[in-house]
Amino acid sequence: MLNRSTLDRFDHAILAALQIDGSLSVAVLSEKIGLSSTPCWKRLKRLEDEGYIERRVAIVNRDKIGLPVTVFVSMRTGQHDEKWLAKFAAAVTALPEVQEFHRMSGDVDYLLKVVTTDIQGYDLFYKKLIKLAQLHSVSSAFSMEQIKSTTALPLELIMTMG
Repeated sequence: MLNRSTLDRFDHAILAALQIDGSLSVAVLSEKIGLSSTPCWKRLKRLEDEGYIERRVAIVNRDKIGLPVTVFVSMRTGQHDEKWLAKFAAAVTALPEVQEFHRMSGDVDYLLKVVTTDIQGYDLFYKKLIKLAQLHSVSSAFSMEQIKSTTALPLELIMTMG
């Protein structure tokens, strides 16, 4: 895998454009970044093959499909061995409500970002969660308003580090 310093301005431009619209055709993408189609396609293929682009997805409007509630769930546990973590991680990642799952430093061991229908939907999720493992504490914080949400990484930070 290439390190980030070997990515040039065209690679960054491809990544930036696809973060905005992952459905761009090679023809449109090549026009946007100022390369002809074949070199653009080769760069795109390399970025995919080397794992810079993991996948391209559609971002679905959660409100329109009936999943408007976001809950951040903080968990503490007394278990910290690898076997327990592997089993716990597999069980939690299998829960479809979980959008993000992080192992944390500090006072909280794990943090989840959960989406659901409403408070009752979250209660059903919570009951599934506490059946998975012995947890020392679980704290839930409901998002009142989403002020910013993006899947785009700040590529300009690495472009200036060169």
